Amino acid sequence: MAACARDSEPGGRTMDDTGFYRAMWRWHFYAGLIVLPVLALMAVTGALYLYKPEIEATLYPVHMSTTPSGALLPPSRLAAVVERTTGAQVTQIVRPATMSESWRVMTKVEGGPPTVHFVDPRDGRILGQMRGGGFMKVIKDLHSLALTGPVGNRLVEVVAGWAILLCITGLYLRWPRRGQPALAIRGRASGRLFWRDLHGTLGFLSAGVILFLAVTGMPWTEVWGGGLRAVVAANDWGRPKMAVIPWSAPAKDALPWTLREGGPIAGDAGDIGVDQALRIATAHGMGGVQLILPASPGAPYLAASIVTQAQDARAITIDAASGAVVQDMDWRMFGPGAKAVEWGIATHQGQQYGEVNRLLMLAACLCLLLLCLTAPVVWWKRRQQGRLSAPPAATPAARRMVAGLMLFIGLLFPLTGLSMLVALLGEWIMGQRRTA
Repeated sequence: MAACARDSEPGGRTMDDTGFYRAMWRWHFYAGLIVLPVLALMAVTGALYLYKPEIEATLYPVHMSTTPSGALLPPSRLAAVVERTTGAQVTQIVRPATMSESWRVMTKVEGGPPTVHFVDPRDGRILGQMRGGGFMKVIKDLHSLALTGPVGNRLVEVVAGWAILLCITGLYLRWPRRGQPALAIRGRASGRLFWRDLHGTLGFLSAGVILFLAVTGMPWTEVWGGGLRAVVAANDWGRPKMAVIPWSAPAKDALPWTLREGGPIAGDAGDIGVDQALRIATAHGMGGVQLILPASPGAPYLAASIVTQAQDARAITIDAASGAVVQDMDWRMFGPGAKAVEWGIATHQGQQYGEVNRLLMLAACLCLLLLCLTAPVVWWKRRQQGRLSAPPAATPAARRMVAGLMLFIGLLFPLTGLSMLVALLGEWIMGQRRTA
């Protein structure tokens, strides 16, 4: 029995070791049990989304098949062709940064999803279309659980918080001590030691990047992210002190994260037209640009740069009646808090530092998926007398200490904190039943 007890703890620890370690192990176990399926989904969809440009170029006519030649048609002609062909109103025009890509003209009908039409800017031919954001919108909605509505978005916030807890507890458990190396794969594939080492080594190598992904994913959430945006805006930590039009959903999504809060402005009646609006955007140094047309009389045009790196973020509003630039917001005007968030988002998406950045994020996604797959194997290999069970309970003092540390994380991420309280209540109820 003593030999069995000594092998029941990870890292070669014995049952008489500190209760703090066992309490951390128990939290790590329950955290994984709660969120592993969702984390596996996020790992797969996140890896796919890193390659959005390549996937969309394969599925849709993003790139024109013929060598570009000849003069470009005025954007108004492209919009007129699309409106005449579809019978729907054009709401946005995207001019790509490269000459080999087709232009994107978005239409929207009341009660229906937006449709992107890929158009050859030299002859006005509609090369294809993408409805409702296409395949990558489905991947994005799966990644954010948006398919389930507001509940899903809040669940993502809970999962991200538990992922942070997993990283912290996992690093503590795998930290080298008493001859236990952090990076080692020992034993045979049929044994528990091999799978425990594989899981621990992968976790130790990737925990930092996974922790970064979890933290930088938080700004997209409604509760925590929405609160952060409001704080940044209210304290002038990021958004310039300028009026902002009441964004419709597509226009709001085109803006940098820190520019999505603001109040309304209205201009005089009149319209300079999309041709002049794009010329103004070009004159202000914008190459690849997304032009959002006025949603109502008196509303301005919004020209947003196509962002790759965080410092590319720029948006200008153009008075539709006079053509005057009434707002010009760019990276240089952001406060340090806003810059940190925008940098985090661009790095999270694998864009900030080129291909090296993307490959690192891809490696983190693959490691996360492997961690989700190896964790159940470790649990299965650990079963005693044919029964699956949780790690051994720690002393009450150690449980309270670790629970306090975990709930501190819960204070930083309130929805996660609420779920932690539920987990603690569930464990207390189970303990009461065992002692009854």
